[in-house]
Amino acid sequence: MDVDGKGDSMDELKILRITTLDDDDEDIAVDEDNNEDDDEDEEEEEEEEAVILGFVEKPEHSWSLLRQQFPSKAGGVPAWLDPDNLPSGMSCVCDICGEPLQFLLQVYAPLVEKDSTFHRTLFVFMCLSMKCLLRDQHEQWKCHPEKQSRSVKVFRCQLPRTNPYYSSKPPEGNAADKPLTPGAPLCNWCGTWKGDKFCSSCKVARYCSQKHQVMHWRLGHKLECQELSLSPQSSDSSVCHGGIGQIKAPKVASKSLWQEYEMKNEHESEYDTEMSGDEGHTDNSFITRNRVDDGLKSLMDNFEGDGDKKELGFLPRADSQGS
Repeated sequence: MDVDGKGDSMDELKILRITTLDDDDEDIAVDEDNNEDDDEDEEEEEEEEAVILGFVEKPEHSWSLLRQQFPSKAGGVPAWLDPDNLPSGMSCVCDICGEPLQFLLQVYAPLVEKDSTFHRTLFVFMCLSMKCLLRDQHEQWKCHPEKQSRSVKVFRCQLPRTNPYYSSKPPEGNAADKPLTPGAPLCNWCGTWKGDKFCSSCKVARYCSQKHQVMHWRLGHKLECQELSLSPQSSDSSVCHGGIGQIKAPKVASKSLWQEYEMKNEHESEYDTEMSGDEGHTDNSFITRNRVDDGLKSLMDNFEGDGDKKELGFLPRADSQGS
């Protein structure tokens, strides 16, 4: 606190007007009479708005996160809704450092009122550098829309019910569900962006960027490349990496992807009712009913170390039965 300004503060206190509670009540009563109708309208609108909460859980089945199941998920690789028309060019990289962005999460949020948004998914990507994230935040505070540099990007994809990629019928919710088309080939390193670049030697491995090609070469593809070059089935391998194989989960060489979780949705009212009936419930939804979730400690550990290499962790949902 500034000591020199103490005298000014005392002078301001001397001229303050002290009113009784009755005076305040009268003023409030007048305002309530004037805005009574508006308040009722606002309350009706608030009651109609439903809040949906998302909880991450380990998937029971690997097929539940494939794109033909229209999943909401966090970590791993994206399950692209439109497997052909993917973001490309500068859209895939951090605007600050120029490195390819990493997949964070996706949310399936259809708007069935319109045919064009019968299927609708939002995808979130971010840069791995904490320096870029902080700079992005700082530039947003400056509010300069003419010079936007983003290290976190959100993409929206939507399809009508009748489309070339999926059946117009709802999925059965089992491993028998298949998409109608295989989709574009993806990067063998990150499994995220379109693999429009080939390895010049084996002509099989695909990459989204030169950096990912170099990283894959140093961490194993150098030996694999020689085997693929000598294999008579090399010409067919490209189909497995970028075509029919994408009906299943893509094989990714990178070990730096975040752990994969399935995102379960639940209405806030149902969650509040569930938690209110539990004697062991606390105010922190990331704490289980009987013990502190170990995921909280794991998340904090992920943020320790080199400031430019801090990674993000996901907290699993509190166990409804405790453990």
